[in-house]
Order: sequence, then structure tokens, then C-alpha cells
Amino acid sequence: MIRAHEMGIYKRYFDLIATGRKTTEIRVNDSSRRKIKEGSMIRFRCQGDEVLTRVVRVARYDTFEEMFDHEDVASVNPLATRDEQLANIRQIYPPEREALGVVALSVELVGPPRTR
Repeated sequence: MIRAHEMGIYKRYFDLIATGRKTTEIRVNDSSRRKIKEGSMIRFRCQGDEVLTRVVRVARYDTFEEMFDHEDVASVNPLATRDEQLANIRQIYPPEREALGVVALSVELVGPPRTR
């Protein structure tokens, strides 16, 4: 098995990554995310399903607003507006987590998703 960073992800976002429609994953820049660099592999997991991706670009920002000023909103979630995405992200990450900074990971699919 290919060595990869493991990340859990909500089903709605997993499906968008697995179909190639979501090419930017947003996380807070905590200690485990700081190890990710261009060329790193990320295995996204959801409910027993997984998909392997390669990081093609890493961008770091101070806040989610700053990130959305520079990233393509549709690459993060093609089904939601910027305001909807900010609201969704803030439900996941409280302000003290956002204070760690934000990382935008541009990914490409390495292979087809594996389902259970």
C-alpha cells in the first residue's frame, strides 16, 4: 500500500473528490497538515470507502476568508456559494482552530475510489 496521509472526510465531499469535481481540500493548518507538501499523497476515507490523491499545490492562509479571496470557490465545492461554504467550514472548525491558519490542498486523483 502506498504511504499516504490519512484524512477522514464527510460523505458529500468524499463523493466530489472521488468524481474529480472537488480539487481543493481545505483544512486548518495544524501540526499534521504542516507536514503535507507538493507531491504528498493523501488517502481520503469515508465510511469504509477511500480514494488516493496526490497533492499538486499547497497554499497557506491566515483565515478562511483570505483563502477564498485566492482560491476558486468551485474547486472547493462546486455545489455551494462562497458564503455557504464559509458557513459550512465554520460549523466544522471553531475560531480557535481557524486561528492555527488555513491550508488549501490542490489534489488530483491517483486511482479510482475503493469501496467497501
